[in-house]
Amino acid sequence: MFSPTRFVFLAGVFVFLTAVPAQCTEEFANPPRPFPVVMGEEIAANLVDLLFLFDRVASDPPTATTPDYLERVSQPSSPFYNDYLEYRQGRISRAELVRRLPHVAMIGDSLTQHFYISSPISLFWRARTQRRKNWFLDTDPDPASIWSVYERMETFTPLVATEYNGAGALVAPARASEGIRRRIVRTRNLSGQARQILRKKRFPDLILIWIGHNNLDWVEGLSPTERAHPEKRMQEIATQFRQNYTEPLQWLIDRAKTENHRVAIVVFGLANLETFFKARRKAEALHAKNPALYPYFESGNRSFESLKSPYQNNMVRLGLMLNGEMRAMVSNLDRQFTHSSNVRVQYSDALAKVNFSRLELINPADAWHPSIEGQKALAAAAFSALSPSLKFLGIGAKQTISPASGIVTRRTR
Repeated sequence: MFSPTRFVFLAGVFVFLTAVPAQCTEEFANPPRPFPVVMGEEIAANLVDLLFLFDRVASDPPTATTPDYLERVSQPSSPFYNDYLEYRQGRISRAELVRRLPHVAMIGDSLTQHFYISSPISLFWRARTQRRKNWFLDTDPDPASIWSVYERMETFTPLVATEYNGAGALVAPARASEGIRRRIVRTRNLSGQARQILRKKRFPDLILIWIGHNNLDWVEGLSPTERAHPEKRMQEIATQFRQNYTEPLQWLIDRAKTENHRVAIVVFGLANLETFFKARRKAEALHAKNPALYPYFESGNRSFESLKSPYQNNMVRLGLMLNGEMRAMVSNLDRQFTHSSNVRVQYSDALAKVNFSRLELINPADAWHPSIEGQKALAAAAFSALSPSLKFLGIGAKQTISPASGIVTRRTR
């Protein structure tokens, strides 16, 4: 339905975006360069927040609850049947009944969003408002849509899922400023997303983390000599990455230890860049012959210089280094837990093994983010890694797996 109020807001935003250089809205990968006047930066970001107040209040929040949860918990075979009886007897509210369902949270960046580079106004709108259309939290029952992790979990338990991810999110120092580009699209870095979870009264049972591909632009700010010999810089990035990752992860662990329920945290390794670059090189050749194909191909190179051919091998190396740091980080943190601990932290390379070499898995606009088919592949891979954590939480999928085939069947709604 047409909304005059929304039209005015959008018109105001469009005017604002036309005044901002295109490169400032192409991608939010690198730490934003400071604007000449800090006060102007604050005013601009606050203006956009004000313009989008209506949309922020009126639009659906990035949370999904199983629609038929009440019917499902009312079944005597449900593990939540006693909670349902308490609800029917008026001893607890409906909100409390929902609170007792499994809660899952996602921390991530643009790879966990329906995001890709496009025109400034389109990119701005998508980065700020496109939720629940990704490998974690797609809710569309159409069989042709993404069968998300949330929907796969729904086949064996009603649940509540919330996504905190945002385009351009970084693993950055906890006290680092988000910058105007991230503030405009409401992006928070890893530490900011962790703080959002910590502010919630109902702490999640399961937290998934896949963030960090924005930390791979090793070329930025280096001289030609340093680019030719980047080993020192890459090691510095890896060391800082681990430090900046460990702090907010420790916050989540410390809070989890105080909860009266079990908490599992899954840290995913970065995407398989080696196979991704195979597809991107194919896209580059097609774009060179026909610029209408992958129309925003060059935008990725402009905002993320390490995507250029001369720097790709070292970007792959850095990705492997960061995965090694995360694996070691989780191993080190695991020493905190005893066999009786209510907290479990798992490192998974499931997403790092997704083969992105096929063109259909990368976005047809920018050849840099996942396509719908790519999102489907990520959903399948991520879900496959959750069995140990789900077992730890006591959340089972036995009733949806055929003993003969081991295939999980999709529920229809």
